[in-house]
Amino acid sequence: MDATVRRRRSPITFVFLALMIDTIGFGIITPVLPQLIMQISHEEVGAAARIGGALFAVFAGLQFLFGPVIGNLSDRFGRRPVLLTSMLMFGLNYALMGLAPTIAWLFVGRAITGISGAIYAPANAFIADVTPPDRRAQSFGLVGAAFGLGFILGPALGGLLGELGPRAPFFAAAVLALVNFVFGFLVLPETLPRERRRPFVLARANPLGTLRAFRGQPFVLSVVLAAFFWQVAFQVYPSTWSYYAIAKFELSARAIGATLAMSGLSTALVQSSVTGRLVSRFGERRTALLGVAWGGLMFLCFAFVPQSWMLYPVLAISGLQGIANPSVNALLSRELGQERQGELQGGMASVIGLSSIVGPFALTQTLAQFTGADARYVFPGAAFLLAALLASICFVLLSIALARKPTPEPEVVHAESLQS
Repeated sequence: MDATVRRRRSPITFVFLALMIDTIGFGIITPVLPQLIMQISHEEVGAAARIGGALFAVFAGLQFLFGPVIGNLSDRFGRRPVLLTSMLMFGLNYALMGLAPTIAWLFVGRAITGISGAIYAPANAFIADVTPPDRRAQSFGLVGAAFGLGFILGPALGGLLGELGPRAPFFAAAVLALVNFVFGFLVLPETLPRERRRPFVLARANPLGTLRAFRGQPFVLSVVLAAFFWQVAFQVYPSTWSYYAIAKFELSARAIGATLAMSGLSTALVQSSVTGRLVSRFGERRTALLGVAWGGLMFLCFAFVPQSWMLYPVLAISGLQGIANPSVNALLSRELGQERQGELQGGMASVIGLSSIVGPFALTQTLAQFTGADARYVFPGAAFLLAALLASICFVLLSIALARKPTPEPEVVHAESLQS
């Protein structure tokens, strides 16, 4: 392996580990968040789901506003300082939530994380810096693999720590986030040379400014619109899964952690070993459509699955839906120059942020409407049924956008280049 390949792979390894540790911290708190909300608010699971949806909306609203700022700051000052700041903010968020005596404290903690913008936008720009265009779908797939691995270890650990009480996992997550910050400070290199940096312009550092920047590129805007519906649908997992598992099957924190770990294992296996091969064989376009279609099918399965044990085989095959995001990200990345990758990823962070405002609110309200004490018809899978409808809209919009692309660039990557 020559020095050029080593230099390209080493930064990706660093950011992969940082993302995995970050996701472990997020996964630790997921199984116990409903119990913490119910403990503090003294409400039942339906009402707790509404509060949980509001927490997601606050986080997402601030991420929507600050996501482009984070992306453009990484284009101005480099990826490393932005990544490190975001890692530190995560630690503060978990500590505040672990100490929370009231629901208001939980909102403050989520607000801190939303403002910091999380680390996925600068991390994706980081990967684009060091990866040639024909390998980006595979490299972006590593982001999903890091997320998947984190969701194997995090929820399982959170379910076990939940035996000590719903606050214990939050303190563990805070420690992990601080370890992640120290790790990043010591090993993360800077991947954006000074000569490729550009001035920070406020017009590009807000959601509307980002959309204006893409105004002359109808294909990009069409794909982003389709991606928005997919992201809204996908919010059903982080925003409602724990509440759904309690409302439908009365699962414990440990069992919820086990289901989430199974989901993470499936995602990690697909994105570490399948994404690149599918893109190599079918191209980014067909791979993206396959991921969305499979996701819609999985939503329907969860909506109607009658027994809790059936969750595990469905989760085992659900990871294939994870090929959608890296394929769409690679499609968009091809359309823009190297110097605009931070702007692109900041814009995508805004799309995710906006979907995380709309999605958790609509999906948790739907779940609460069909699980609350005053529900006229009890159907805990209602949120997943809505997610299936949204995925169908995404599939149609993405198909239209891809069909209208006049002269698509070659997509299929030779297998040997993926293995080099």
